[in-house]
Amino acid sequence: CRELMQFVPGPDFPTAGIIYGTGGIEEAYRTGRGIIRVRARVVVETDKKTDRETIVVTELPYQVNKAKLIEKIAELMKNRQIEGLQYVRDESDREGLRIAMGLKKAQFSGVIINQLYKHTQMATSFGIILLAVVDNRPRLLTLKECLEYFIMHRQDIIIRRTRYELKKAEARAHILEGLKIALDNLDDVVALIRGSKSPGEARERLIEKFDLTQIQAQAILDMRLQRLTGLEREKIIEEYENILKDIARFREILSSRVMVLKIIKDELSALQEEFGDERRTEIVEATRELTIEDMIVEEDMAVTISNSGYIKRNPITLYQSQHRGGKGKTAMGTKEEDFVRHLFVASTHHTFLFFTNKGKVYWCKVYDIPQAGRQSRGKAIVNLLNLEQDEKPTTILAVPTFEPGHNVIMATRKGIVKKTDLMAFSRPRVGGIIAIRLMDGDELIAARITDGTFNVYLGSAMGKSIRFHESDVRASGRTAQGVLGMRLATGDKLVGMEILSHGQTLFTITENGFGKRTSIDEYPVQRRGGKGVITIKTSERNGKVVAILLVAEDDELMLMTSSGKIIRMPIKGISVISRNTQGVKLIGMAPGEKVMGAAGLAEKDEIESE
Repeated sequence: CRELMQFVPGPDFPTAGIIYGTGGIEEAYRTGRGIIRVRARVVVETDKKTDRETIVVTELPYQVNKAKLIEKIAELMKNRQIEGLQYVRDESDREGLRIAMGLKKAQFSGVIINQLYKHTQMATSFGIILLAVVDNRPRLLTLKECLEYFIMHRQDIIIRRTRYELKKAEARAHILEGLKIALDNLDDVVALIRGSKSPGEARERLIEKFDLTQIQAQAILDMRLQRLTGLEREKIIEEYENILKDIARFREILSSRVMVLKIIKDELSALQEEFGDERRTEIVEATRELTIEDMIVEEDMAVTISNSGYIKRNPITLYQSQHRGGKGKTAMGTKEEDFVRHLFVASTHHTFLFFTNKGKVYWCKVYDIPQAGRQSRGKAIVNLLNLEQDEKPTTILAVPTFEPGHNVIMATRKGIVKKTDLMAFSRPRVGGIIAIRLMDGDELIAARITDGTFNVYLGSAMGKSIRFHESDVRASGRTAQGVLGMRLATGDKLVGMEILSHGQTLFTITENGFGKRTSIDEYPVQRRGGKGVITIKTSERNGKVVAILLVAEDDELMLMTSSGKIIRMPIKGISVISRNTQGVKLIGMAPGEKVMGAAGLAEKDEIESE
């Protein structure tokens, strides 16, 4: 089929256009049925003075009405389904088709063109069905079968035609043989005819005397006297010799299939020579179908997620670059007890992975996140994702592209860790998919993206921690349970996981408001599955560990207490001390009050851009 496509590439429409993809053509050639996608030919012209772009259509798919197409585009503009066009007009003339569409300022022509393909007949589909009557019955044929039956048909036509021409030539040769006999015996023939009383008698006497047939004798009688001249005699002899050659050729054709096929080839070449012209419809390879991303402008967005689980996005241009000391702009309007916990700068085409406490992962494209004003809280994540009851996101990862060579490291409350190829999470499903199989009573607490070169840090509620290289964790599939990352004492549980990088420190916070910063160099690299080392001395005074964070010198910290208080403090005001200590008092606590959680502050006093 592929070899035949070199000679029969696909349909060629009188209105030209572009066929996108050879899959439908190949399917039709292979099975007899297929669908092809045909698009209008579009060029983008740029005005050098105004720098404005104009989309120009010069070819349309077959059977698309130009006037109705322009009417449809105007309707889409009116209904704001296509907002980037300023005008549409017909500029066709004697030189050919031309539909011009002017773009508004700062619009992307590629996105508008994709929208036009999606919503108008600038892109259409044609069905191919190779149906033919074979042996008096309709049959669906492959391209090879079509060609075979066509050749068989042409062979039959040529054989029947040759037989007819042979029969006609033999009949003419028979007459010419009689005329030649008459010319060779001209005086006797003339005397015989003159001596006969009637044409019938002359015919019978000619048959008897010269051993002629009825047809030959009648031809002699019908011959005009002018043919008795010497010149006419030569013509008859020449015609007879040529007829004999034709008869020999016809008989040779009928006895040779090779000659029949050569005639088919020669006749097709003659048709090509007389009627052949350049191909009009271009066929190009299409990598994929149009997706929603093709119709959305790719631009950077500031995505903010609050501690209470509200999410929104805004163009990064909304936050103007400011000099140091400026007042800045509020990124999110929140309740008094809420704050921005995460700030991502991501393209509209990027993907967010939401890992939940139940070990599942959900997808959300940045363009699916609602765009809201700076003062708006946005939309609750639970309303954006199809979460189960009592399910909540524990980690949010921003993924620009899903590429091989990256992993997702996960950790559970019971000290289990798991490494899975990032590509395993590249196929979105509305209801989410399993990221890790959890034991009864366990939950997923953290997930991070790595490239295979990092150290993993785990911290427990009883102040123990372990550091190991991620290569100690073998990669496993999505539904696997994972392996032991840290052996926990009875009653202990994992409270956090971080991927260590240079220049940062670990911040440990306990439930009674104590905390400390420790250099990552204080933690030796061990094998996974061990009991680990002390990261902070826990006692009744400072309480159990509630959070561990990887922080930088300029970061800020937010502490949340059981009474609803939120305290914000700069990291640089807290000294870096050794592992084997209880930490320092971070906040004053009322009797019975506990620290419930901590988070690095994503939103600074000002949002600066380089």
